[in-house]
Amino acid sequence: MSTDTVTIAVRRSAHGPSAGQRIAERWSALWPSVTLFAAVLIAWEAIVVIFDISSFIIAKPSEIVMETIASWDLLMEASWVTTQEIVYGFVLSILLGVGLALLVVRFKWLDRALYPLIVLFQVVPKVALAPIFILWFGYGLTPKLWLIVVIAFFPITLNMIVGLKSFDPDLQLLTKSVGSSRSQFLAKVQFPTSLPYLMAGLRIAITLCVIGAVVAEFSGASSGLGYLIQFASTQLDTPLMFAALVVISVLGLVLYYAIFWLELLVARFYPHVRTTQVQ
Repeated sequence: MSTDTVTIAVRRSAHGPSAGQRIAERWSALWPSVTLFAAVLIAWEAIVVIFDISSFIIAKPSEIVMETIASWDLLMEASWVTTQEIVYGFVLSILLGVGLALLVVRFKWLDRALYPLIVLFQVVPKVALAPIFILWFGYGLTPKLWLIVVIAFFPITLNMIVGLKSFDPDLQLLTKSVGSSRSQFLAKVQFPTSLPYLMAGLRIAITLCVIGAVVAEFSGASSGLGYLIQFASTQLDTPLMFAALVVISVLGLVLYYAIFWLELLVARFYPHVRTTQVQ
């Protein structure tokens, strides 16, 4: 092997895998899911055709695709409404969840007083709260946001509390020895340490926000994907129902991976944050 060949090989290894290698690695991670998904769709289509199942009962994937194309504008308009509810509710869930976690960890008496109530509130059936919020706040955006928040804040609060309590006790003793206050320790040590736990809670919370938005629209709305599903069910328009479900699922995936990219952004400032890989 010539010296030039060795030099080129060393340079390639120093720069990491090539673009083609990265694409091949990504495809090797994705192809099992893609293959299984395609097999399910093919089997679904075949079963509906072979057994001559009415589209009122279950729509074929091909019918769902055609309905999605035909009702694209309607679906996008409903998606925009639902997306706004999800984003607003998610932001409020973060503020409430992180705020409660900081208070619980900062003040010991609040830990003993609030934590059991937070857990107790979580076991309340959230669907039962929807008509109460409508009674209190009417049929606008406010009751939907309240329902999303009460569904989604818990994993943020719980993960944040666990993260804030996961610091090294020796490090606490060290900061005390140099005169740091509890608030300084919370801001400089506990909060950065809790960020990986917070990001894990955010990934869970964003999926719950999608569920909460749809449930809220089921309970009382005049627009949105949840409302569209209910409207399609009253018209026995099964393909439209499935098309709306597909759009909701895609929306949930997009938002979930948006949180993943947010985690990568945060990891640029706090390298310890990125603890998971999205396959």
